[in-house]
Amino acid sequence: MIFTQHYLGCLSQASYLIGDETTGRAVVVDPRRDIAGYLKEAEAKGLSIERVIETHVHADFVGGHLELAAGVGALISYGEGADVAFPVDFLHDGQRLSLGEVTLEVLATPGHTPESICIAVYQHPHDEIPYGVLTGDTLFVGDVGRPDLLASASSDLSADLLARHLYHSLREKLLSLPDETRVFPGHGAGSSCGKQLSSDTSSTMGEQRRENYALQPMDEAAFVAVVTEGQPARPPYFEFDAQLNRQIRPLLDDNAPRPLAIGEVLAFAENGALLLDVREPADYAAGHLRGAVNIGLEGRFAEWAGDVVSPTRDIVLVGDPASAAEAKTRLGRIGYDRVVGQLEDPARLLATRPALHEVSSRLTVQQLSELRRLDDIELVDVRSPAETADGTIAGARLIPLVRLTASLEALGRTKPVVVYCASGYRSQVAASVLCETGFSDVSDLLGGYSAWQTAGLAVEREKEPTGTAPPVLGPNPAKAIRGR
Repeated sequence: MIFTQHYLGCLSQASYLIGDETTGRAVVVDPRRDIAGYLKEAEAKGLSIERVIETHVHADFVGGHLELAAGVGALISYGEGADVAFPVDFLHDGQRLSLGEVTLEVLATPGHTPESICIAVYQHPHDEIPYGVLTGDTLFVGDVGRPDLLASASSDLSADLLARHLYHSLREKLLSLPDETRVFPGHGAGSSCGKQLSSDTSSTMGEQRRENYALQPMDEAAFVAVVTEGQPARPPYFEFDAQLNRQIRPLLDDNAPRPLAIGEVLAFAENGALLLDVREPADYAAGHLRGAVNIGLEGRFAEWAGDVVSPTRDIVLVGDPASAAEAKTRLGRIGYDRVVGQLEDPARLLATRPALHEVSSRLTVQQLSELRRLDDIELVDVRSPAETADGTIAGARLIPLVRLTASLEALGRTKPVVVYCASGYRSQVAASVLCETGFSDVSDLLGGYSAWQTAGLAVEREKEPTGTAPPVLGPNPAKAIRGR
């Protein structure tokens, strides 16, 4: 058997290529849009990709099912009930797909979404113990899929009812698998599809049975309460991606962005395009094109772009041209296909056109401490609720980055604004967004809350923290990761 996990760290997203060495037949499960990696591996190992299986209609990225169907003629499969606009070979509970010796068994596991499935993988058709199970967004290492992404006023899509379906799917399908069965989830730590995902990208059913808080003995009502409580805010681009994944849409354009002269860039900006600089915060702060928003490629680039950029805006890349192609691909992974070009030779432009050049205001913790004594400022913490529950700078307004653009009216434009996060990465994103939307006096905090704490400056903690992780009912808490 050929079994490969393709893990995309910047989106905490896992996809899988499974092939049979005796027949050369293969499937890809939950692929991303840029499919070159799957095609290269298949060619190198003598495999023919005949089917692409989506474990559910994804909301956090755009799947590569249409790209694989167009590229190699792969059949597209979803679980029964998936509401999509393209031809699908639906898979039903208990169905077995043979690749030769390698056999896949479909497990219907509604809960995260109504059509969610998991895939048990057997190296030989008569094996009693599966080699592993691909759990999609039903079961993660240390967590389970959130049931609230489809929640609406409709009773059949309420978070409560989906959580009840998830309870039974986990206990009647996945917990019936042997302890030795390996667990291969659709996401790892950092994903917004759960709240305390481990940084491990695989596990076993035995480990999850012992350590995963949501798999501990409890009744249905207790499970619904613990799984629905404290979920992070849903990123605004999730609804956009979920709709794209249901539609017949354009295939990913993997051509490099075309070079644009400054006149063209300014014309696009005049017509509402976003100027996007993907360099690191320090490089951006030292000098950038006036009005550009900074989202560094080294962070959770696509996710943060989806948090603060509308999918309906044209985008012009105005940072390092060497990063343009990679930035375009990463934006395409979440369906942001409106990259119209890249500013040619930005370094020379900024050197010869100083009127188009600006620098960012960044404060040290000592400067912020002094400023707070002298001036009335608007202090904004853009970390998640799970982070701010551990402490904040006194007087900070708590606005997670995911909610920033929806909260602009709540911020006073007459005061100086200072933004901070954990380490100074997200805060530069937020500060640049505020500047782009008309705030005139904006700074971010170098080193973020970590630097403030390290300096021994005063912090405050909520008496009843909001957005904290659920209690861990097993003996060993799952490992988790926080954003930068």
